[in-house]
Amino acid sequence: MRFVSLTLVLFGFWLLLSGHYTTLLLTFGVLSTIGAAAYARHMGILDSEGHPIQLIFRAIIYWPWLLLEIFKAALSVTRILLSPSLPIFPTMLKVRGSQKSALGINIYANSITLTPGTITVGVKGHDLTVHAITGENADELVEGGMDRKVRDFEGEG
Repeated sequence: MRFVSLTLVLFGFWLLLSGHYTTLLLTFGVLSTIGAAAYARHMGILDSEGHPIQLIFRAIIYWPWLLLEIFKAALSVTRILLSPSLPIFPTMLKVRGSQKSALGINIYANSITLTPGTITVGVKGHDLTVHAITGENADELVEGGMDRKVRDFEGEG
């Protein structure tokens, strides 16, 4: 199932980037995506972390939430940068991810980094070292809203 899913995802991405729909090029596209999926299976990375199709329905809820968080944080950082006093108070903090898998921790760390004003600079197990541009950014991470959202996205399994 993952092999077929990955092949379809890769072919869809190939079509999106290619923009060419001749028989010869479509044949090359199909062959190359089947080959890439076969190689991923051969390497042993076609698993629940390498191609997490089990999260696709939860992503429909998580991605819009993350985009909204990115937008709100971008407005906040823009407001700070346009302020004449430039009220930044850079801080480093450690937060602990409550996710159950390495994939969940990875999603949490990347979600932090995607949000303007914060960046994950290190991950060791479930402990993340984060640089925040303001104390407000740091407080939001400590409150754990994003951690809970990623844990819900990851699911109970």
